[in-house]
Amino acid sequence: MASARQHRRKKRNHSRFSVLFKLLCIVALGAALTVGATVFFQVETIQVEGNGRYTSEEIIAASGIQIGDNLFRMNKRQITQQMEQQLPYLGTVSIHRRLPSTLLIRVEEWNAVAKVEVYQPPVVMTEEDGEESEESEEEAAPPMAADTPWLISPNGKLLEPAPPDSPLMSVTGLTILAPQAGTMMAVPQDQQYQLQTLRELLSALQAHEVLTEVSSIDLTPQLYIKLRYAGRFDAKLPLGKDMNHSVKVLKAAVEKTIQNQGEQASGLMDLTQEQYDAVYTPSVGGNFP
Repeated sequence: MASARQHRRKKRNHSRFSVLFKLLCIVALGAALTVGATVFFQVETIQVEGNGRYTSEEIIAASGIQIGDNLFRMNKRQITQQMEQQLPYLGTVSIHRRLPSTLLIRVEEWNAVAKVEVYQPPVVMTEEDGEESEESEEEAAPPMAADTPWLISPNGKLLEPAPPDSPLMSVTGLTILAPQAGTMMAVPQDQQYQLQTLRELLSALQAHEVLTEVSSIDLTPQLYIKLRYAGRFDAKLPLGKDMNHSVKVLKAAVEKTIQNQGEQASGLMDLTQEQYDAVYTPSVGGNFP
């Protein structure tokens, strides 16, 4: 009996020692890997691809990455966000490790596609005495509203204040709040729908390669969007509809009209009629309907 108990005790001790030994091995292996990663995987070379507006030096400086940093101990998401804010024209940033010691920063740069004009909602007059209401005055001039036009990317990112001679399409009907280069455009709550519509419209214009055909976008009408297209067509696009489809219809309608009426054709393209894709009304004597 004593011998059996002694045997079981030795077996338990051996088992405990075995588990402890395995844990120590795991800890030692983890420590070795950590030390190895720290010592052997340091940044020696930083490469930049896809840049044009910004120099490689500017991009590397914005990343904050330095020679000697550890390849596996950097927060790539945080670095990416930091770069996109410091360098507004960066559209996308991706960071790749090329072992044993190279870091690749691949970027895609935005182009400015529009300038958002300074806009204050119209002052609402009271019905009783025709005086401006205090509430309307507050809404007409939100705090921290932009006092200069801003250039934006296709997804609504603020790039920089627009120069006076900017030839880009103008956007009216949005009040930019607290503008800061490198951040997404913020507008009052009652303009959120117009902002989302603008993003969808810019994306559609870009997809159909007609961004340069549009010289102005007016978001102030309540029931439609007004565009100036090809320099001689006013277009009305319905709100709440698929912008991609509307732009496709508008492009086709203008091309067909010019083909049938000649290069001098001009007028109004109305896409808000439910029974028709597009209704064309020619201008008379240079005057638009």
